[in-house]
Amino acid sequence: MDIIANADLRPFNTFGLPARARYFAELTDAARLPDLCALPFFEREKVLWLGGGSNIILRGDYPGLAVRLANRGIRETRRAPGHVWLEAQAGENWHGFVRHTLALGLNGLENLSLIPGTVGASPVQNIGAYGVEAKDLIDTVNCYDLAEHRFVSLANAECRFAYRDSLFKREGRGCYVITSVVFKLAERFTPRTAYGDLADVLAASCPGREITAADVSAAVCRIRRAKLPDPARLGNAGSFFKNPAVPAAQAAALAAAHPAMPRYPQSDGTVKLAAGWLIEQCGLKGRSIGGAAVHDKQALVLVNTGRATAADVAVLAALVQNTVAERFGVELESEPVWV
Repeated sequence: MDIIANADLRPFNTFGLPARARYFAELTDAARLPDLCALPFFEREKVLWLGGGSNIILRGDYPGLAVRLANRGIRETRRAPGHVWLEAQAGENWHGFVRHTLALGLNGLENLSLIPGTVGASPVQNIGAYGVEAKDLIDTVNCYDLAEHRFVSLANAECRFAYRDSLFKREGRGCYVITSVVFKLAERFTPRTAYGDLADVLAASCPGREITAADVSAAVCRIRRAKLPDPARLGNAGSFFKNPAVPAAQAAALAAAHPAMPRYPQSDGTVKLAAGWLIEQCGLKGRSIGGAAVHDKQALVLVNTGRATAADVAVLAALVQNTVAERFGVELESEPVWV
């Protein structure tokens, strides 16, 4: 386990913001976590744990230790009629894991195809797309408890999942290092295609035949590639704002004034709105401040045109939030974690 001083963090955040860490380590074996915690300069509250770096905004140089989880491996842990449990190590690439499950004939994760990042980050953010969230498939999250210095397993309910939220973003932040995640996947395919334009894309690509999980995955990838920029070519952190959930009465009033506004009723009585649509209606597509810009194809995404600073991103994000609030009376919340 090599410790690098004054390490460049630009390769480890997909927004491509310039930043350096006082110390940096890459962990390929979760069993070495106790050794890492025993280092003389290790301070639990001052460690930046990294996966794919696809959901963070670095405000500047990091004064402590940055650790990238790079442990790999996938194994079956249990099988019962109709279901298979797979454990994936935290450092596994998320989309690679989804493709692996499809190759095994297992179903459930196809709607979450092509989401950037690692398996270990999926419970933190409770990643979701096209009507599916990670919490729907997660059985257990295995962690290292930094306070008690022991490995623990948390059941789904203990993770307190919510929309783009979890225990690991709230009271558990800085307390647990996710080492692996166990997913309960189905052997029988049940399509979930009602969200967004997924059904239309599938109808066009699979005319006259029954669709498969692989078809859904391919359609999701096609939609994402058409709308979302590749972080390897244009720095970004994916969807920059959460889709806001508003009271039903407020949604009804907005819909009366804007009949074309997408809206999705939720089980708790609120209505989820499309943040990208709200931003686009404000005429902010393509708007830039310094090196940061609202993507010209998908207003939900902020991008680094090549020379963005954290200050550029912060000012642009605030502009978007303030403009949407003034026009629609809706508050947008940032999705990436500001470090």
